[in-house]
Amino acid sequence: MRNELILNKNNNETIQYDDYIAGLAKGLNLLECFNTERQKLNITQISERTGLSRTAARRYVRTLKYLGYLDTDEHFYWLTHKVLRFSSAYLSSAYLPKVAQPLLNLLSIKTALSFSVVVLDEHEVVPVARSIPQQAESNKINPLGIHLGNRLPAYATSTGKILLSRLCLEAQKQWLEKYPLKRLTPYTITEANVFLETLEKINHFDYCISIEEHELGVIAIAVPILNMQGDTVAALNCIGSSARIQENYLIQNILPLLKQTAHDLRTIL
Repeated sequence: MRNELILNKNNNETIQYDDYIAGLAKGLNLLECFNTERQKLNITQISERTGLSRTAARRYVRTLKYLGYLDTDEHFYWLTHKVLRFSSAYLSSAYLPKVAQPLLNLLSIKTALSFSVVVLDEHEVVPVARSIPQQAESNKINPLGIHLGNRLPAYATSTGKILLSRLCLEAQKQWLEKYPLKRLTPYTITEANVFLETLEKINHFDYCISIEEHELGVIAIAVPILNMQGDTVAALNCIGSSARIQENYLIQNILPLLKQTAHDLRTIL
């Protein structure tokens, strides 16, 4: 029996060595190597992304295809709809999306703008609840960044920066070392020292405005969501068109609504 602990540096979780199932971890890691940039991968690419040998990668993808999580044309592999079982199970059972959804709906009705609750997952942010105005729904407009489960780079979004600002300075530096800042628009912050200074200011004011840092034409404002223990569990944001909405309007009219909603959520989390 081996009693030493294994540390997951991504979330600081630990597990006893004898309780760790390496094969399961490798299989899940393989599924995670598919993303929006590379939706189809061959064995060589999967091997490079996961660190598995080509032989091991082939065995894993064949097993996952047998289970229905992957499909193939005998050269490339890709995810199937079966992986959505995990996200749908989370969204239907998790407490935060359930309690947040009615509040988001009210915000959209009041303002005719789009709102979302977002969590931080390593270098990305993921919306777990969202609302869009009825007019946008009828016109089949779904603003970028509020699709449930859509993953966006944390450093270039209002929610990501507000959540990163809640980390200690050392944790922020470690995050930057692991996830370099890449330019997405002319307004994306790519200098580490400037980014750290920005996070410090965001933490001081307790809200974040992001203007066209991830995509041109998009402006957003976000505040943190805390639980009753004072831990930051998510972020709440409002997103709109920078051509129609000015920064002052968001601060004067939307920020108070966001802060009140975050306070309401804290009392029930």
